[in-house]
Amino acid sequence: MRRRTFLKTAVAAGVASISTSSQAASSKKYQNKKSPWPLCLNTSTIRPASITQKIDAAGEAGYDAMELWTQDLEGHVNSGGDIRDLKKRIEDHGMSVINVIGLWDGLPADDAVFKKQMSINKKRMQLSADVGSKHIAVLPLPDRERFDLKKTSARYRHILEVGINEIGILPSMEFVSVFKGIPRLGQAAQIALDADHPQATIIPDIFHLHNGGSGFNGIQFLQGNFISTFHWNDVPASPPAGQMGDGHRIYPGDGVLPLNKALQDLQKIGYTGPLSLELFNREHYKMDPKVVAKNGLQKMLDNVVSAIG
Repeated sequence: MRRRTFLKTAVAAGVASISTSSQAASSKKYQNKKSPWPLCLNTSTIRPASITQKIDAAGEAGYDAMELWTQDLEGHVNSGGDIRDLKKRIEDHGMSVINVIGLWDGLPADDAVFKKQMSINKKRMQLSADVGSKHIAVLPLPDRERFDLKKTSARYRHILEVGINEIGILPSMEFVSVFKGIPRLGQAAQIALDADHPQATIIPDIFHLHNGGSGFNGIQFLQGNFISTFHWNDVPASPPAGQMGDGHRIYPGDGVLPLNKALQDLQKIGYTGPLSLELFNREHYKMDPKVVAKNGLQKMLDNVVSAIG
């Protein structure tokens, strides 16, 4: 009986192992089935190229998706361009838009100012929806020392409902470590959770987790569908956390962040959204954007393969 029980257990374990391996392999839908996450280029990485140059650089490099900025979209329209042309250009490269950054100054403290700001928020949400974006980032701006988290949750919920019901886009809450008001993961999560809406989400950033002092263990306590986009990068050993600026971001794998562990945790919680390369490296801005985009994609892919095989 013991031998039979042992054999049954061994066979069951073997089947489970094969099933798990099969599921892991089948989940790799991107980058020639090397990544379970679409690899995305945030256009901050290749400033000061034009919006069309950014799209072409991302497409030719082989990214799955793009993350755009409202400044580029507004500039394109204000100079006489058609937003539909950008959408087609992106789709012709086989890409999609996963997020737009963002709703600048969208969360003022004053009620009357917020009501007035909502007309600008709507225009930016509409512009982002017109280019085909699924999400738009809600930034904790105007920045201030004390954010009323309860009031911010209510305002985020209002923005979310307007985005969904009137425009067809999903606003997502972002935290930013170089700001004073909402620098940490827990604050953004509280705002989204207390919004009490089934489609509330957050945008974590591996740089902000480090620089803002949140650390990386919080990832494992989130659900995958609570994250809309995950910004990806690395940092050097110095300066210390809390003293870094956006310009300290470097290619993933070239620094000291525990990227492999973070990716493994993202896989465990069932996150299937994009990894978006977001850098603000001034030296890269002097280079050919196509070279920077291509190098960044390879670094991301190397990181993914190293972490999960």
